[in-house]
Amino acid sequence: MSMETVRIIVNGATGGIVNRQHLEHALMPIIREGGLRIGNKTVMPELLLVARDEAKLAKVAKRYGIARWTTDLASALSDESYPIFFDAGFTGQRPVVVRDALNAGKHVYAEKPLVPNLEVGRDLLALAKAKDRRHSVVEDKLFLPGIAKLRHLSKQGYFGTVTNFRLDFGYWIFDGSDHPMQRPSWNYKEAEGGSLVLDMYPHWRYVVEGVLGPIKRLVSRSWTSVPRREDESGQVFDVDVDDSNVTIVELESGAIGTISSSWARRVRADDLLTFHIDGAHGSASAGLHRCQIQPAAATPKARFDASVDLGIDYREQWMEVPDVAPFENGYRKGWEAFLRHVIGNEPPAADFTAGMRDVALAQAVARSSVEERWVEMDEVTA
Repeated sequence: MSMETVRIIVNGATGGIVNRQHLEHALMPIIREGGLRIGNKTVMPELLLVARDEAKLAKVAKRYGIARWTTDLASALSDESYPIFFDAGFTGQRPVVVRDALNAGKHVYAEKPLVPNLEVGRDLLALAKAKDRRHSVVEDKLFLPGIAKLRHLSKQGYFGTVTNFRLDFGYWIFDGSDHPMQRPSWNYKEAEGGSLVLDMYPHWRYVVEGVLGPIKRLVSRSWTSVPRREDESGQVFDVDVDDSNVTIVELESGAIGTISSSWARRVRADDLLTFHIDGAHGSASAGLHRCQIQPAAATPKARFDASVDLGIDYREQWMEVPDVAPFENGYRKGWEAFLRHVIGNEPPAADFTAGMRDVALAQAVARSSVEERWVEMDEVTA
């Protein structure tokens, strides 16, 4: 079997998501394991790391034993020996950076959100087609063990007719005064591409539609729960974007459910992310890793008694879905799919069109909150 080297520019290499996931659990394991088999050859990634902070970048490169790194993005893009560009840099700069990469002749893989709005997305898609470049976006959360189990149940027809669903996400982000924020301060600044809706709802689009099918319309309300925060340098600033949201969603199937997300919520749930689905034939509730079910045949008759505490732990009435196979990291699955798309000419797992639909959901949520009405997804994507 022949060996082929594929050179990849990794932009935003000092960021947490790149270090914790794209390098630690995706690209480096592929390299350590001798490459990725595609057809009759083995493809070995060779990385060029790019970031703005030279000291931090040097530490990342040393940690992973990566020889090539630079703070000069333009120079990296001009290197024709690197055909693939990955962007996980500053969200507000992503459209410009992706456009530069396409113009430099690179195939592009990008983190979310791809663009701030669909108009910019259409321009990038047209450019990618004109340049005949391959393109994809990250859709990691479909491969979380809990969500993967939920998706399998749905594909097997376990639920029957879906009666309702709810996706709940959130945890408490400190305001920076007593403890450092767990998220970068740009998440709370409109000028820098911040907003919980723009950051998280692109993920909820492919999770909901990947498990239950297309979204038809929605009505939504966003708000700012913590109006003032302290950034990394100790400067207090006014938050000018949303940090909490609740959305009612109607699917094309007719099923109705809710999506609730907040960075100002203390967790009292099975997990930071829970996706619960009720159906005529059975129900399921998944977190990041676990999934429990209660089929119709095993559904107990509930009792309501306002005069006495019945002492029932309803969660004990559910059954755990077993791990029948090892689960691969979602970021690695995405990288393998993208490399097979570029090198092996396999269909893309999620191209820029999928990334634009992710943003379309965020735009519909934002529009509904401002205009206080139901918004059709077709109305946004037209």
